[in-house]
Amino acid sequence: MEKLKILLVDDEPAFTRMVKLNLEETGRYVVRVENQSPKACSSARLFKPDLIFLDIVMPEKDGGDVAAEIKNDPKLKSTPIVYLTAMVSSSESTKEPFSSAGELFLSKPVTVDKLNHCIKKVLNL
Repeated sequence: MEKLKILLVDDEPAFTRMVKLNLEETGRYVVRVENQSPKACSSARLFKPDLIFLDIVMPEKDGGDVAAEIKNDPKLKSTPIVYLTAMVSSSESTKEPFSSAGELFLSKPVTVDKLNHCIKKVLNL
């Protein structure tokens, strides 16, 4: 089975390193990390992810701006985006991603089980 490609965009290197290691350890994913939000869209174009996990609060360019850039790119516009943020409480985002205005959110901190469940649900696996 081919591994799913996950792009993780977050300005916290310690967080992205932990998520990358834990997801790749499952043997189901290849994870690319982008810690500089202005480079997120170009990283997505090169990597062609199946799903993007995107932080909201980042310096230089916030997650909303990054998402808009991705959605305006003809090659990326159908790539699902799930926001990973501390702005959503864990009670709002239990194991299911929290949906608001058509966008999906997972709360930080996040577990590998929660990420796996979210990936399967969003990609209809």
